[in-house]
Formats: sequence, structure tokens, C-alpha cells
Amino acid sequence: MIPFLRQIAAVTTMNLKSVPSRLGTSLVIVIGIAGVVGVMTALLSMAAGFKATLASTGRADRVIILRGGANDELSSVLYREQGRIVLEMPGIRKGADGAPLASAELYMLTDVVKKSSGGASNVIVRGVARNVWQLRPEARIVAGRDLEPGRREVLVGRAAQSQFAGLEIGDAVEVRDGPWQVVGVFEAEGGSHESEIWVDVDTLHGAIPRQGYTGVTAQLEDARAETFQAFKDRLTTDPRLTVQVQREPEYYASRSQALSNFINGLGYTVTIIMAIGAVFGALNTMYAAVSTRTIEIATLRALGFGGAPVVVSVLIEALLLALAGGLIGAALAYGVFNGYSVSTLNFQTFSQTAFAFRVTPELLAQGVSGAVLIGMLGGLFPAVRAARLPIVNALRAA
Repeated sequence: MIPFLRQIAAVTTMNLKSVPSRLGTSLVIVIGIAGVVGVMTALLSMAAGFKATLASTGRADRVIILRGGANDELSSVLYREQGRIVLEMPGIRKGADGAPLASAELYMLTDVVKKSSGGASNVIVRGVARNVWQLRPEARIVAGRDLEPGRREVLVGRAAQSQFAGLEIGDAVEVRDGPWQVVGVFEAEGGSHESEIWVDVDTLHGAIPRQGYTGVTAQLEDARAETFQAFKDRLTTDPRLTVQVQREPEYYASRSQALSNFINGLGYTVTIIMAIGAVFGALNTMYAAVSTRTIEIATLRALGFGGAPVVVSVLIEALLLALAGGLIGAALAYGVFNGYSVSTLNFQTFSQTAFAFRVTPELLAQGVSGAVLIGMLGGLFPAVRAARLPIVNALRAA
């Protein structure tokens, strides 16, 4: 075993020492694989960031009540009487004033100009109750002031303000029946609500010909599964209602599924295509490297070195070059894209959602592992060819 390892070390050392003389061809592997890993990590970090933004929205002790059969808030309708019944249902936590911590809300879309493209995009307008800050304690005003009932005023999420024009304090944004003034900016711990515009629900009711709500968000007495199930059973068995009840995190996570799957599918498709090119690049490079060292390898074989150490040493060289490319690609993806903020159309809500790319440790490990696999595939056949070099013919060619 020790002589075998010594042979591997000797041949590998010889191979690595010759890399500077083959720097141009060696860089083909490094740059090609860096590109594969960088593109894959960037695309998948987009999906991870989008999914994390929606999945982080909500709490386990909060529920969303929509019309039975509705796909989302946009397609849901609850009449005022139904909203009142839900708000009075046992199981909802009471606030300091004794009122239920629940908000019957209106959900609609409005056109706002996107900063990056200058085109109009759909942004969510959410009519909220006065107790929204108790119901959603993760949300807080960070600039300006709160809404005043009866006035055409809006609060804008921090993410929406960063992505869309005309959402600075003092600006007027078209909601319904004329312009509404921006009076404040809020944050919500990076959740999807930061991509929304909030208005007073009663004021919004007065501006549009709709007398009902799109849904009710309520905080339960606790987050236990039994509490949720009991509350859900009360609502779904009440003959006055036809509703569906979901925990808030589950609802928002489901809103990210279609786009996340699309981005992941696109990411892996592009990666596979690029990886095939990188494998062929590695094959050509390693074949060329073996060809330039034919005499050295044949000499070592004539001195008693086995074929296996030659195979292993060529593979080690290919793996090291691939690993270097993987690490470079991962570092570039992390440095350029991690935290980069964008907004995109959510297919399931027909609205823009602002989010930040998330280059996670799992994505980095996945990228580097893919690079090593490409190096293994690209180095295997040249390594076998090197081990099978006819010793006599190679020495005669010298």
C-alpha cells in the first residue's frame, strides 16, 4: 500500500508542477466550471430568496379565512355579515381592548411603475383594520406616520418602495377613484407584506363598489394543532358560512410553489446544458495534458510505476482544477447575488413580489459538489488513456 501511495504522490506532483506550463489550457477547466457553478447558484438563489420571503410571512397562531373553493385572496369574497360571524367566532385571541385580534380585509391590485423597467406592474393593495399592528406585531412603521381613518392615505412596504417609483412619502399613488397620498413606510421582517400597499379598509370600502371582504386574518388563542383544528371545525361546519381555513405560513408558502418550481426547473436545465459543455472542455484539456506528458508517463511506467497510480494522479489533477473552478464560481455567486433585491411577477397572485436572492450554504455545497462531479467525468477517460499508453511506442516516438 505504501509504495502504491508513493507512486501516486510522485506522479501527481509531476502533473501539478507542469500546470504552469499549461496554464492556458488548465484555465479552460477552471473558468468553464466556475461559470457553471456561478450560473446555477445564482438562479437557484433567486428561487430560494423568493420562497423564503413568502415562507417567512405569517405565524403559526394566525389563520387566513377565505371563501370555500377560492384559490387565493384575489378570488375570494366574504360578505359583511359573514365577516362579522367570523370575527365573533370563539377561539380568536382578544386584544388589550377586549376586541378580537382579527382583521376583515380587502385585497386588490393597482398599477405602479417599476423603477428598473419603467413599465406598469401590479402591486397588492390591502385594506386593513385599525388593529393591524396588534394582529401583525412583526410589522412596524419605520418612516412617516400611521393612517388616519376616513382619509385617502396609504402606507407602503419597504420592499415595494425600493422597487417601484412614486412611493415616497408625500407622493400620490392611484388606488381607486383618484390619487391616495403616501404617509408612511413599514417593514415586516422581510416578509411578503413588505411588497404591499396598506390602506384603511373602511376608507377603501367607500371608494369601490364592493360591500364585502376578500378574507379575514385572525390570531388564535395559541398555536397548538388542537386549537387550530377546533377553530377550523367551528367555521367549516357553521351552516351560515362556506369557508376554508389555513394557517398563515402554509398559505403564503403555497403561493410561492409555482414560481419556485419554474425557476428551479430553469436553473437546473441551464446548468445541465452548461455542464455538458464544461465536461467536454475538461475532456479536451485533460487529453491534451496527457498528450504533452506522454514521454514522462511512459518513462515512469518503464521504471515500474503501475497504471493505477497514473489513473489516480490524472484524476486528482482534474478534480483539483474543477474544485478551484467550483470555489471561484461559488464565491462570485455569493459576492454578487447574495442579498441582491429584485421584484418579479408571482404567477399565483398576478402581482409583483419584492425579495432578495439567498445564496445559502446548501446551494454553495451543491455547486461545489457539481464541480467535483464535472471534474471526475472530465478526467476519467483521459486518465484511463494515460494508464494504457503503449510504453514502447511512446518511448520510440521520443
